[in-house]
Amino acid sequence: MELNQSSLEDLIFEYVDQFRVLAEPGTWGNILAECSKNELLVLLLLYRKGESNMTQIAEYLNVPLNTATGIINRMENKKMVDRNRCPDDKRVVTIALSDGGRRQMADIIKSFAYYGQRIMTVLTQDELKLLGRVLDKVISILQEEKQKSTQESSRKIRKIVIE
Repeated sequence: MELNQSSLEDLIFEYVDQFRVLAEPGTWGNILAECSKNELLVLLLLYRKGESNMTQIAEYLNVPLNTATGIINRMENKKMVDRNRCPDDKRVVTIALSDGGRRQMADIIKSFAYYGQRIMTVLTQDELKLLGRVLDKVISILQEEKQKSTQESSRKIRKIVIE
C-alpha cells in the first residue's frame, strides 16, 4: 500500500476520529475527566511506588521541578495526594496518594480491567499476540525518536568556558 502525504493524513485523522471515544468522559465514567495527563501519570506512579519525592516525580514526568510542584499543588487541592514531612528531617517531603487518590485509582483500575476484559473476549490468541507485537514496535519507534531528539538537543548545547 503506497502512502503519500495526503493519504497518510487521511488515515491518521480517520483513526483519531475513531479513537476519540477513548477520551470521552462517558467511556471512563468521568474518572479521567478530572485529571490532566500529568496528574494521571502521578497517580499511577504513586500507586505503584507508594510515595515519591518531588525530584522523582519531576524526573518521571520529564518536567522541571517547578512544574512538578504546580502539578502536585493542584492535585493536593483536589484531595488526590498528601504531602508528608519526614519526622526525622522536616526538610524532606514525600508525596503519597490520599484516600481520594486511592479511590480514584481503584476506579481507574476497575475501568481498565473492564475494558481489558472486553477486548480479551473479542480477540483471538493470535490477534492478541499480533496486537502485542505491533504495540511493541510502535513503542520502540517512539522511544528511538525520543532518544534521537534528546541526543540532537544535547549536541546543540554550547559550553562557554568562564575564566
